[in-house]
Amino acid sequence: MRKKWWKILAVTIICAVIINGLLGPVPRLFILHESIRNVYFHVPMWSAMIVMYLISVIYSIKYLNTGKQEYDLMAIEAVNTGITFCFFGLATGMLWANITWGEPWPNDPKLNGSAIATLMYLAYLVLRNALEEEQKRAKISAVYNIFAFPIIIVLLYILPKMTDSLHPGSGGNATFGQLQMSNELRPTFYAAMIGWPMIAFWICSLRYRVRLLERKQQEIES
Repeated sequence: MRKKWWKILAVTIICAVIINGLLGPVPRLFILHESIRNVYFHVPMWSAMIVMYLISVIYSIKYLNTGKQEYDLMAIEAVNTGITFCFFGLATGMLWANITWGEPWPNDPKLNGSAIATLMYLAYLVLRNALEEEQKRAKISAVYNIFAFPIIIVLLYILPKMTDSLHPGSGGNATFGQLQMSNELRPTFYAAMIGWPMIAFWICSLRYRVRLLERKQQEIES
């Protein structure tokens, strides 16, 4: 039970976020209207993605320092989980953009940067599948992963602030916290920012354990 408390907490938080996000009161905002509810899902999905990519980088560094295969497995499963939340973030973002900006994918620096970032991590998965030798695959993937992470931070959070962008908090635009983030939204939003990364980590840990079991089975069969 002691090991499960955070999982129960994560499920409880997300259930509350979904219910309040869909049914709870929201402020009347120009253009956004009811679509502001998407802030409980779109932004936390990207946050969960970044957390997973950061965990992956940490374990890639650990692998390069120790050579332990378990660290490489954790790194790849963190990326797999991060990409899943990346797709959820893209889907919710396109839905929101279509409602507020009139098209699902306008020519926006942050959107284009997110597309490049997604392709970079898909390339990471392709790279791993292209290399058959286990240690070589792990080392090259770890190095790639370490360099990819700071690049996506630049693409998603630095470059959009240096040019014109439709996104809040980018291109000189005010952030949600400065404009629309009223007291009605804050509790659920902050809960979502905690809950979704927790769910992502839970999924990652499950995938990691499955990968360990598969590895042990392969060792027994060989």
